[in-house]
Amino acid sequence: MSETIEKKCIEKGVKLTEQRKIIARVISQSKETYGESDHPDVDELYNRVSKIDPKISIATVYRTVKLFEEAGILVKHDFKAGKARYEINDDHNHLIDIKTGEIIEFVDNEIEELQKKVAEKYGYDLVDHKLELYGIKKKN
Repeated sequence: MSETIEKKCIEKGVKLTEQRKIIARVISQSKETYGESDHPDVDELYNRVSKIDPKISIATVYRTVKLFEEAGILVKHDFKAGKARYEINDDHNHLIDIKTGEIIEFVDNEIEELQKKVAEKYGYDLVDHKLELYGIKKKN
């Protein structure tokens, strides 16, 4: 998956230093390592990155995350939890359990089509979207 971030950086003209490559790899591997609901904040990324290369400063992590976000490689979420969290910018939505903080990622073609229809109805071409649903898990 780090190839995806690296590929996106090349496509967008973002220079990849060795430190940025490490940060990209840590972000790319976060869901594989920590589970699907992992959306790390900068402090969490810094802790993970510094285990690989202790010379990387938190300022470098902040700058890199901001650079990746501005280039459209990462997307920033707040999930009503107070800290900005980040993940690779791909086309999916989120269902967040407000009691446990569990985050379920999903893609629904009907929702995708509805978003396009809404944009067209109001005379727009849809170029991006972000959908976050908040709920409480039903008891069985």
